[in-house]
Amino acid sequence: MTVPTSFDSNNPVTDHEMPDAVLREQLQSSLCIREMTIDDLAEVFHIGETVFTAEYSPSLYRTWDEYEVTSMFNTDSQLCLVAESAGRTVGFALGTTVEKQHSAWKYGYLVWLGVCPRSQKLQVGERLFREMKRRMKAQGVRMIIIDTSADNHAAIHFFSKLGFDHPQEHVYMTLNLATPKKKRRKKKKNAGKK
Repeated sequence: MTVPTSFDSNNPVTDHEMPDAVLREQLQSSLCIREMTIDDLAEVFHIGETVFTAEYSPSLYRTWDEYEVTSMFNTDSQLCLVAESAGRTVGFALGTTVEKQHSAWKYGYLVWLGVCPRSQKLQVGERLFREMKRRMKAQGVRMIIIDTSADNHAAIHFFSKLGFDHPQEHVYMTLNLATPKKKRRKKKKNAGKK
């Protein structure tokens, strides 16, 4: 997806033509974090399609779909945020809270955080997270949880800078139901003996 970075609709300059310093200044000066509305669902989904690719992360690619976005929006809309710059969505964060029985703790779970590739490394993700953290804290959350693949070093570094610690590796396993299972032949214990 090519996202125009010109904030003036009369200016045809695209993100590929605009110098990074100009893009950074324009983005940061007009960036606002707000609650997602129903009108944002399609754009959030498309940003996720751009960010969560099979090459980047097969497990995220497999679980990212339009139902994920609408489900999060329908269940916890106060924790569905977008980053917007001059009327253009450049990122999003989708979260929820979890209350465990017999526990005084309420947990926040940042399920998805995505930023348009051209807007990454411009503190969009950090600003989305800060607002998510503020909202979760206001809802009584005592701990925020995130998860990512063990080999997603960029995400681990990003969240470590924000104060997350105690990383634990995930194991992702798949079972392909589209291909028949190969049968293993059992070796006879007494093969060749009479």
